[in-house]
Amino acid sequence: MEEYVSTPSMRSDASQIYRRYLSAVMLHGHASARACGLGASDLYALNILQLSGAMSPGELAERTGLTTGPTTRLIDRLEQSGYVRRVPDTADRRKVIVEPVGKPADLDNVMAPARRKIGAILGDCTPEQLDALFDYFTRATQAYREAAEELRSDDGSGH
Repeated sequence: MEEYVSTPSMRSDASQIYRRYLSAVMLHGHASARACGLGASDLYALNILQLSGAMSPGELAERTGLTTGPTTRLIDRLEQSGYVRRVPDTADRRKVIVEPVGKPADLDNVMAPARRKIGAILGDCTPEQLDALFDYFTRATQAYREAAEELRSDDGSGH
């Protein structure tokens, strides 16, 4: 195993390195969605449902940042493709809950090459590097959620 060493020049380019990483992740997400006949928002919503479980259309709209109209159309597309279903809310039969239906085999097949490659990269990391990486992901997730909430609650003036 080759030891990873961060150099001063790498740290000074951290923003560009990180932006390239995010762009590559987004590019892969778009390509994966397209390969499964989904839109990028569809794949994003499906990921939210698989990670968080069933939720109301309103909750899904809030989590995706979409308004109710586009969320309804998104759910329609996912339902027609067999990825989700609408079921009555057990607490209030007038409401519906959107729940994922199994694991999408097409998506798993499409994502498998990237998962293998990322798995190999992680396999080269020391336990300490993995601890730092997963600590970063956990804390960055919360930071991004908080920043998104701040943007949503902004009055639109950008201030």
